[in-house]
Amino acid sequence: MKILGIVGWSGSGKTTLIIQLIPELKRRGLKVATLKHAHHNFDVDKPGKDSYEHRKAGASEVIVSSALRWAQMHEVGDGKEATLAELLQRLSPCDIVLVEGFKTDRHPKLEVFRTQTQKTPLYPEDDRIVAVASDQSLSDASVPVVDLNNVAAVADLVCRCAESMESVLATLGGVTTI
Repeated sequence: MKILGIVGWSGSGKTTLIIQLIPELKRRGLKVATLKHAHHNFDVDKPGKDSYEHRKAGASEVIVSSALRWAQMHEVGDGKEATLAELLQRLSPCDIVLVEGFKTDRHPKLEVFRTQTQKTPLYPEDDRIVAVASDQSLSDASVPVVDLNNVAAVADLVCRCAESMESVLATLGGVTTI
């Protein structure tokens, strides 16, 4: 498994790029997984559904399964938030994992930089940003830069810059388990 983060300021188009990258990487024969960090409380379940009621009644974990998919929900409660290393180890085998968010972690990252955000680029201050996809030329960049709108070129960069799970876990502080 290879890992690459997709980072950038809010509104830069990280999710849009990932949604475009997944089919391009799949066309190349790669099995793709994503891992998304949320900075807020979220629910993947709906009130009134049995699984929601199980969780709200106090189950620490709920797995919902059907012929088409399964999902596992784990309640953290008063515990600590899972680390990126812990979450990566929970993924099923695949070829490439695109990590959205976890901007301050030490995994390899591709920055999505868009002029309209009116922010400064992240790459000059983060040596783990290994490439940039942008809507403008960044002639002073010390990392490869590709046109954000050229999904094939961005996919080439993703394939070239992603690092092995072992390397990423070592950089993040070793192998841990939840």
